[in-house]
Amino acid sequence: MSTSRVLSRTATFLVLGIAALAITAPFLWIFRGAFSGSDAELYRLPPSFSLDNLTADNFGKVTDQVPYYRFFLNSIVVSTTITVAQLLTCSTAAYAFARMTFRGKGVLFAVVIGSLMIPIQVTIVPLFLVLSKLGLTNTLWALILPGIFSAFGIFLLRQHFLALPKELEEAARIDGAGHLRTFLRVILPLSGPSLATLGILCFTYWWNDLLLPLVMISDTEKQTLPVGLVLLAGRFSTGSLGTIAAGIAMAIVPVLVVFVAAQRYIVQSIASSGLKL
Repeated sequence: MSTSRVLSRTATFLVLGIAALAITAPFLWIFRGAFSGSDAELYRLPPSFSLDNLTADNFGKVTDQVPYYRFFLNSIVVSTTITVAQLLTCSTAAYAFARMTFRGKGVLFAVVIGSLMIPIQVTIVPLFLVLSKLGLTNTLWALILPGIFSAFGIFLLRQHFLALPKELEEAARIDGAGHLRTFLRVILPLSGPSLATLGILCFTYWWNDLLLPLVMISDTEKQTLPVGLVLLAGRFSTGSLGTIAAGIAMAIVPVLVVFVAAQRYIVQSIASSGLKL
């Protein structure tokens, strides 16, 4: 191996190592702070990652100060329901845009893509008024219904479906399969990585969403975890940074586990769909 190539690979590993350290350091600091026995350690600069003076008392304080498990359950219900709904609606819509021909298809797809440029802050007021008229505010449905469709999810799956060989559908059509059977028996079994990627991204987004629950929900018992963490740091706060760090750590773990377990699907999906990040 030539010297220039060795230097290039060394520089690449060095840059990637620094980037990885910069990304993981805040998570390590949060988890270290969650087990901290004194807030003084969290105020220390530069941050300390020492394993001295560790305690698990902060986790008990979290559940004592806020209805944490209720927040956790609400987040699970909302995030899981939206994820399942998006996998259903986005996959069917993407198949229609990718493989079917109908009048206005191009215009309709342009509208779907154009909606990606509209931030949720622009639509939050009319959305609140509509849900209020329907009597759904201050319920979990006010969080679920706005999330059952995703323009990004439709685009992601459409790109994947377009990359699949048309010969597979033609063979299914020769065997007498219609669009529904082809979609269920041919397309979906080949779309595992893309569906898993959409599921991960969707679950993570709605698990971390703060704005919609903050606007739509007024009862504390019906709030989701991000708002619960705000309450932990605000109205219910005892001034302990260790307790707040413990609450954040408990909220990070489920998403971190899901992401680490399924991260390879994201790479496979991006490679097959042609998306560039």
